[in-house]
This record gives sequence, C-alpha cells and structure tokens, in this order.
Amino acid sequence: MNNNRLMRIVLLAGLVVAITLAVLYRDRFDAAVLEAWVRNAGALAPLLFVLVYALAAVLFLPGSVLTLVGGALFGPVWGTVYNLIGATLGATLAFLIARYLASDWVAERAGGRLRQLIKGVEGEGWRFVAFVRLVPLFPFNLLNYALGLTRLRLVPYVVASLVFMVPGAIAYTYLGYAGKEAIAGGEGLIHKGLLALALLAVVAFLPRLVGTLRRGPTLDIQDLGRRLAEEREMLLLDVRTAQDFNGEQGHIEGARNIPLEELPQRLDELADHIEKPVAIVCRTDRRSAKAALLLAEEGFADVHVVRNGMTGWIRAGLPVVR
Repeated sequence: MNNNRLMRIVLLAGLVVAITLAVLYRDRFDAAVLEAWVRNAGALAPLLFVLVYALAAVLFLPGSVLTLVGGALFGPVWGTVYNLIGATLGATLAFLIARYLASDWVAERAGGRLRQLIKGVEGEGWRFVAFVRLVPLFPFNLLNYALGLTRLRLVPYVVASLVFMVPGAIAYTYLGYAGKEAIAGGEGLIHKGLLALALLAVVAFLPRLVGTLRRGPTLDIQDLGRRLAEEREMLLLDVRTAQDFNGEQGHIEGARNIPLEELPQRLDELADHIEKPVAIVCRTDRRSAKAALLLAEEGFADVHVVRNGMTGWIRAGLPVVR
C-alpha cells in the first residue's frame, strides 16, 4: 500500500469519526453557548467564528444556526461578511476533501445515470453552482462534498459559491440581528422585523425567479418537429392525463406521458434528462407552462413549452398515435 493511499484511508476514517460524533452530539450545538464562547474571544472573535463556521460545514452541522449567530454577534453588515467567508471556506474544504479522497475512484467507476449527471454538472460548470446556491435543491453540506466528486474547477466553484450565497446570507444574517434586537428591546423593532420578513420573502421567491429564467423559449410546432428529427436526446414530455394521452387527440410518437399532477412525485424518472433539452406538450399551453416551471425550479437546464400543444400539432396535420 503506497503512502498516498494510506493517507487517504486515514483521512477518510478520521472524517467519518468526526462527522459521526458531530451528528450524534449536534443537540449540544447550542446558539447561546456558541455566541458566548465566540464573544469571549475578544479581538479574535471574527476569526474564531469563521473557523467554527467552516468546521461546521465540513462536519455536517447546521449552518443556519451559525448564520443567525453571526447576525446576532456582528450585526447585519459584518455578520454577513463573516458568514459568507465561513460558509465559502467550509464549502471549499469539503469540496477539496471529497476531490482528494474519492474523485478518481468515482470517475473510474461511475456509469449509466450517474455518469450522465456528472457530465451534465461539469458541462454547466459555474452556472450549475450558481443555480444550486440560489436554489437549495440539496443540503448545503452534502452538496459541497458531492460537487468535489466532479471535475468542476476549483476557482469557478469558489467564486460562484461566494457570489450566489449572498442573498441567503443577507436575509438570515439580518434575521439573527433582528432577533437579538427584539430580545434586547432595541428601537425600531417593527421596522427591523418587517425588513427581515421582506428579505426572507425575497429568498423564498428566488427558486421561482431562477426557474423562470432557466426556462427556455417556447417552441412552435415547426420548431418542435425539426428538433425532434435532429436531436435524439430531446425528451418530449406529455403532461396530459393518461386518458387524454390515449384518447381522441392521441399523442406524438415517442412522447413520454407523465400527468402534471404526478410530475412532482415522478421527477426521478427524468433524471437522465436534467441537462438535456425537454419539450413539454399538453392540450394547449397552460399546464405545459406549469410543468416547465416545476422542472426549471428542480434544476432541469433546457426546458421548453410547445406553443398550442397537441391542438396546434393536429391543426398542422402532423401524425399522431392513438
């Protein structure tokens, strides 16, 4: 066994033990105790806080607690700065640890759906990192390790993480600050409380906004026919009910039927197409638009609504399967 492999095994074993202990005793990760401990560090408090935040990210401890503590300790401005530095440092450490420990192993053994997903992530690069930082599809701590198993370059990963974590950091830092002011009975509590709620509302709205931006332009019937003929990887998703899919209007050959009402529960069936073009068809456009927004919010990168749906397809005299 060479020294490099031995080092990896030792590091992995130590990491597993540390994460296990952190998870088992996470109920002792108390915000009040942490706040008092950091405050007692005096001039070194910011540095200590950043290091604790980074370590928490590596050990799967809840970053939301630390973000609130950062706002309470350092205020909305410097609290946001220290929270961002700590979160970015922790995300970078987890990314590098995963890359050192297992990226080669994953690259050699990944196949099928996993390989396609990894290639899709690597193809989008920093844009994928930006999206998942703005729209938390996966737990922050787990995502940091998962991205380290891909071939994403370090600098774009770090920069995109730092920049696109800003909205959430501002909102939750200010919430921690406002909570402390409320407990202390500071002035302007109503104003600060309303501002905190407004910031949280903006963060909650981001998934829908980003999903709308990621949704591709609509396709007319001619565009759809051309792209189906030219692009073998395009998925044609029919979101009508099964009864309509096989009913009077029929369906387009090769279409996959998942009713809109079932789509949230069946997204895993479409995982192979998360980075491939998806065209959505219904009787007209309304249900297609809802389905397209849902897919875009869930990370699908190239989603299109077919304008006028099956009604337009039939009017154009194109063939259907009944």
